[in-house]
Amino acid sequence: MRATAPSRGPLTLAMKSFLDFCRVEKGLARNSLHSYLLDLQRFSLELPVPDKDAGPEHLASYVQSMYRAGLSARSIARHITTLRNFYGFLTREGEIKRDPTEFLALPRQWTTLPKYLNREEVERLLAAPPPDKPTGLRDRAMLELLYATGLRVTELCRLELSAVERELGVLRVIGKGNKQRVVPFGESAGETLDRYLGDGRPRLLKGRASRFMFVTARGSAMTRQAFWKLLAGYGRQVGIFHNLTPHVVRHSFATHLVEGGADLRSVQIMLGHADISTTQVYTHVARRRLRQVVDEHHPRA
Repeated sequence: MRATAPSRGPLTLAMKSFLDFCRVEKGLARNSLHSYLLDLQRFSLELPVPDKDAGPEHLASYVQSMYRAGLSARSIARHITTLRNFYGFLTREGEIKRDPTEFLALPRQWTTLPKYLNREEVERLLAAPPPDKPTGLRDRAMLELLYATGLRVTELCRLELSAVERELGVLRVIGKGNKQRVVPFGESAGETLDRYLGDGRPRLLKGRASRFMFVTARGSAMTRQAFWKLLAGYGRQVGIFHNLTPHVVRHSFATHLVEGGADLRSVQIMLGHADISTTQVYTHVARRRLRQVVDEHHPRA
């Protein structure tokens, strides 16, 4: 039986103005805007008064309704963040006199350590694409670059030719909030990129032009969804079945850097995290790894 999609209320003029502000002035990514849109549609449907008339008691009741509906702490926290940003915008614009979200508390969330691959698993994964096919050359280059740089999947798929400076071994990425960062990559990734650009990409394009680095046989840019499927397929091929996603490879990049002694500030810059507290989760991963090393190798562990 097909699950029923959640009902969505109409957006108010204030909500549309807020989303326009986030898109044009804040330059938020499409996925972030979509999350805001869904949260505001749900809020519009369930709020018993117009959004500008809502007081703390209305918002507290709305948050309680999410708990009763069984939403996870992470989802509720995201909704509250959306409401805080929305009402903060209305306050700054002079649409309301007082922000009704100032007393809303975020639900307590347990820190979830990110999943990551060990180095032997990474090597098996990188060797999986067939080297005699143009798609294999492309996929190997994408996997190598993903592990070498820790890019987000959207950043990888939308990477343009002009963004890669092969001689310097760096690439320029437009990340969340339309912010640009420069990320270095190693010689192994550079060599697979050379093979793809010299042979695989021309065979895929067949004379067509594209500004994107990674293309399909139709000449279009690789999509996030297609790369997710490719990655999962290669994972199954080499015996990695535990929810392999591009984010797992990104976590592996960061974890292996921290385990190797990289400082958090450098990892933060390469990952494109706005706040270093987001990057600090990798110190927990490194500590867990140290615990495993002691347990496995110390004679009195």
